Amino acid sequence: MPLILRGRLVTPRGIVDDGAVVVDGATIVWVGPSDGLPPAWTLPPPTADTLLPGLVDLHCHGGGGASFPDATDTATPRTAVDEHRRHGTTSLVASLVTAPRDVLLARTAMLADLADAGEIVGIHLEGPFLSADRCGAQNPADMLPGDASLAAGIAGAARGHLVTMTIAPEVPGVVDEVLPALVDAGAIPSIGHTDASAEQVEAAVDRGFDLLAAQGNRRLTATHLFNGMRPLHHRDPGPVAACLAAAARGELVVELVADGTHLADATVLSVFDLLGAGSIALVTDAMAATGMPDGTYQLGPMEVVVDGGVARLARGGAIAGGVAHLIDVVRNVVAAGVPLEDAVFSAATVPADVLGRRDIGALAAGRRADVVITDADLRPLRVLLGGEWL
Repeated sequence: MPLILRGRLVTPRGIVDDGAVVVDGATIVWVGPSDGLPPAWTLPPPTADTLLPGLVDLHCHGGGGASFPDATDTATPRTAVDEHRRHGTTSLVASLVTAPRDVLLARTAMLADLADAGEIVGIHLEGPFLSADRCGAQNPADMLPGDASLAAGIAGAARGHLVTMTIAPEVPGVVDEVLPALVDAGAIPSIGHTDASAEQVEAAVDRGFDLLAAQGNRRLTATHLFNGMRPLHHRDPGPVAACLAAAARGELVVELVADGTHLADATVLSVFDLLGAGSIALVTDAMAATGMPDGTYQLGPMEVVVDGGVARLARGGAIAGGVAHLIDVVRNVVAAGVPLEDAVFSAATVPADVLGRRDIGALAAGRRADVVITDADLRPLRVLLGGEWL
């Protein structure tokens, strides 16, 4: 017998105040208003539930006390995956940070095992071809000039699961060597941790978009726009303005860590007003402390102190990733004034599109049965993953 869920639905086409989702096995087979449910199925009683698609996080370093960059076996990252799944992130990209070459290759291979097992949907490398001047919470000593052989080696270790790599366009060798190597491997270049001029970013986006065009309608991304970038200035627009312009042209998707710490609410609202939800991917940049109490944690080689729910480097005080789940980000964005359907579109449908996945990211017939049931305040109550309750 199919499973029939009823409540307020958040779909790519908008809100259905009283709707139903019919699940048969691992697949959604029908979505629509409750009064339109085919008579072959029995409509359950009304509920106060809100039904969202399973959320998709493109940028996550860990959670539940576990860190992807510091894991040496697949058991540790499963703890992080479970932490985020229980809060509605049913598809997660595991992110690494800049590290020595052998560490990157080993961690990537380990995460590829996790991807083969279906625990994660891909791997993101945040480095090592980044600007030491915009290192943020990463170790500048491990950052390298562009190296196509290393990019290809990482992609090989990922065994087809490398989905994005953050690169700084001004770093020598990145545009000419690394961009083609990434696209050849099926990965998407992501502009971030950069001190580049607007012109340098525009050239990298042009090059990357042309390379990606050969693989279909795919866009570059910008790693946590504003954070880890030269600030926007009216006489020196830098990477922020160039990424916004590229996103407005349909060439790039911007990540926003809209957790109330990384960005002001007014900044988030402005980007939604400028670009619309279809060019924004909400992400967490979550690290090991997500779902955990304040204390001391690791992010790669860097010691991080979480105090008052904000993660900062023990030395220097730079913000060191996030401690929110993606549903918390959605809740914060909605509280800031973004319509619920837009926030969910940017937290599920757009990131699924970045991944090239048409089977996840929306409450729609034919998609995988990933459903997050929340209360009216968007607090998660139950999570369905592939038709199975977690």
